[in-house]
Amino acid sequence: MQAMATQVVDVLNGLVWGKVLIWLLVGSGLYFTLRLGLLQFRNFGHAFSVLKGSRQSDESGISSFQALCTSLAARVGTGNIAGVAVAITLGGPGAIFWMWVIALIGMATGFVEATLAQLFKIRDEKGQFRGGPAYYMERGLGARWMGVLFSLLLILAFGFVFSSVQANTISGAMLGAFDVPLWLSGIVLVGITGLIIFGGLRAIARFSELVVPIMAAVYLLVAVVIILMNLSEIPAVLALIFKSAFGLHEAAAGGIGAAIMNGFKRGLFSNEAGMGSAPNAAASATPYPPHPASQGYVQMAGVFIDTLLICTASAAIILLADPQPGEGILLVQNALTSHVGDWGRYFLAVIILFFALTSILANYFYAENCLVFLEHNHATGLLIFRLSVLGMVMFGAVAPMPFVWNLADLSMGMMAITNLIAILLLSKLAFKLSKDYNAQRKAGKLPTFDASQYPEIQRKLSPGVWDARSPELTDTRPPLEKG
Repeated sequence: MQAMATQVVDVLNGLVWGKVLIWLLVGSGLYFTLRLGLLQFRNFGHAFSVLKGSRQSDESGISSFQALCTSLAARVGTGNIAGVAVAITLGGPGAIFWMWVIALIGMATGFVEATLAQLFKIRDEKGQFRGGPAYYMERGLGARWMGVLFSLLLILAFGFVFSSVQANTISGAMLGAFDVPLWLSGIVLVGITGLIIFGGLRAIARFSELVVPIMAAVYLLVAVVIILMNLSEIPAVLALIFKSAFGLHEAAAGGIGAAIMNGFKRGLFSNEAGMGSAPNAAASATPYPPHPASQGYVQMAGVFIDTLLICTASAAIILLADPQPGEGILLVQNALTSHVGDWGRYFLAVIILFFALTSILANYFYAENCLVFLEHNHATGLLIFRLSVLGMVMFGAVAPMPFVWNLADLSMGMMAITNLIAILLLSKLAFKLSKDYNAQRKAGKLPTFDASQYPEIQRKLSPGVWDARSPELTDTRPPLEKG
């Protein structure tokens, strides 16, 4: 039965990735990049300037920084560590180059989807902001059926499959470092995850805000030390990446090439630009400046941090080491151990524990957000859903890795196709908001969105969300028009 299921998933993955998603992903990213006037390069510094005033929130939403940390919590996990190892194993070192390419293009895609998520967000029955692709499909396109389809795919992908992937990586790391049985890691994970997800969105955001920056900084610091220890080998490693990226020996089925295919697949899994996941967190924020495009800049920075920094750090750890046995997280553990000794194995086990745990929590939030959209957020429905997620965490901790990864690829691909079609159809609104935001910056003003200036947009928005500037946003945060 499992062999048949694996075969079916492999065939569908070949169709989705080889025939549809690769071209849709790259084409839409290039289109957004050109129509936004190379925004991710021209305004790269401003994306990080926006973060200076992103720590405050109000009663309706979490802060922009918390939204970024929540989205990074989902991004920074197995994709950045085990996913990089998988990309190199299957596609060669050249896959790293294509991960960089898809990230640079994806920064524009991330800007568009996060801006749209902010524009079409709503207030739920508790007065908190909710939003994301399902909401801009319903309000922006008038296609609730599309929002329902996306929600079901996201709940499958993030609520169930991706939680299994993260649990799989944690249990593998703990087994490799401490000989902890897979089933025991699964039980502990279920306990920790249950304690936090029953605390709601703000508990997840606070946990992510505390853990993600520290873990990312520590991991990057270790990678920098390893790079400095092997500084003379850096030119050779870079040459290997570029040669492998364009080498004929990397050609694979479908004419795309193993390096390109695996670089794009693992890159999308890592940075999630265009997948439609991060906008669920982006919509929950109270942005500063009070304009939908400001959250687009914040999420654009998240794509850069995720892939250009953290994935590159993982690649450096692997490629600067002598060839090591193992796959996935075990390959990274062995490579790190060869650099710094046995403590590296234990260090990475702890890092991946926190990275993947925060990913499970953020994934849960995304799925719950779509459950709210489907209007199944009553107490009994949420309880059943939460228990189901915990069951998938346990399943992932003990399931074979290849099948779990392949199932993740398929569910992610279907979700991304649905979202990319939606944001392409709505992209003119994102371009208009970007132009408005940057025109105000150029005029020396604090960018502030006035929906009344855009009646064709205003009639589609949730009442009371963008009608007037919130008094909480008239405070003393820094003037970002100079950023």
